Amino acid sequence: MSEPCLFVIGASHNQAPLEVRERLALASEDGLTADLAAVPGLREFAVLNTCNRIEFYGVGDDGEAETSLQAAYCARQRFGAAEFEQIRFRLTGRDAVLHLFEVASGLDSQLLGENEIFGQVKGAYAAAQSRGTTGAVLNRVFQKSFQAAKHVRTHTGISSGRVSVANVAVELACNIFGSLANARVLVLGTGEIGEGTARAFRSRGAADLAVAGRRIERAAEVASGLGADTMHFEERDSRLADYDIVVCSTAAPGAVLATRAIAAAMRRRPARPLLLIDLALPRDVESSAADLQNVFLYNLDDLARIAERNRSAREAEIGRCRAMLTQRADGLWKQVQPHLSAAAPRAGAPGRDPDAAGQAASP
Repeated sequence: MSEPCLFVIGASHNQAPLEVRERLALASEDGLTADLAAVPGLREFAVLNTCNRIEFYGVGDDGEAETSLQAAYCARQRFGAAEFEQIRFRLTGRDAVLHLFEVASGLDSQLLGENEIFGQVKGAYAAAQSRGTTGAVLNRVFQKSFQAAKHVRTHTGISSGRVSVANVAVELACNIFGSLANARVLVLGTGEIGEGTARAFRSRGAADLAVAGRRIERAAEVASGLGADTMHFEERDSRLADYDIVVCSTAAPGAVLATRAIAAAMRRRPARPLLLIDLALPRDVESSAADLQNVFLYNLDDLARIAERNRSAREAEIGRCRAMLTQRADGLWKQVQPHLSAAAPRAGAPGRDPDAAGQAASP
């Protein structure tokens, strides 16, 4: 008889290029969550869905729960099961714990030591807890991952320097334009990444800044906090020629800037370069725009390659970080193992969260 198992199944930038990650990313978790709640033997689960990874953390009665979870995800995404098998990873037990620790700490990030992933892991856990799909095991593992991440960020130099997509984007713009004082910047998207990037540009001297989003109220809120202008999202094509730098980070299911619109804008500004920074997944800008004269298009993978050149100082800290996280993962795994064998209701059942009350808000 199989023993209950803590596991993580997923795929990330380590296994899947950008065009594959676009197909893996969940537009909404609601439908899949309902599917997973019906998986026999799946006691607990949480979904981490970001631009660079899709990961499922779970506690199952046996290997069949993992298999059924994977099948449900592939069916929901219309992603071939055989293709997913070729790019996915699977870890169990202590290795799954250590993986989550490294993810939350930024060690497994495309931009080594980046800060955004910590908030994304916390958000994934909060969502799972609010749905009632975590229990004694995942509650403890996620909460300890937050403590571990804070510890290594405080006691090592893994996050030294400007380690974020937003800051890499700003550094790229500075390399192309020099001073940003005279550059006109448009940010399409008002989520966490869009707002953070707008703030990064403002902090580096971008005086002419505009924000646009599908909800004009939200765009106005972000713009007000930055002292920036607000632009209606529907005006993006007609006013594209007015800007030197356009940052795209919407949650749209497809491109919001077409090559033909960019080409039309460039005919109105043939002597001035246009920098397009696409931080979205799926991508916001049609890739063929990169072929246009005087257009410079960079996506998430491009920014990661740029960041690679500047990671040597942080890379020296990887060994120290891993040693700290491994020690913590080993200790936590010894504590978690007894909970796996204990009888527990399945994921989504009421009254199944005795260890978590009041703990999520202060990891």
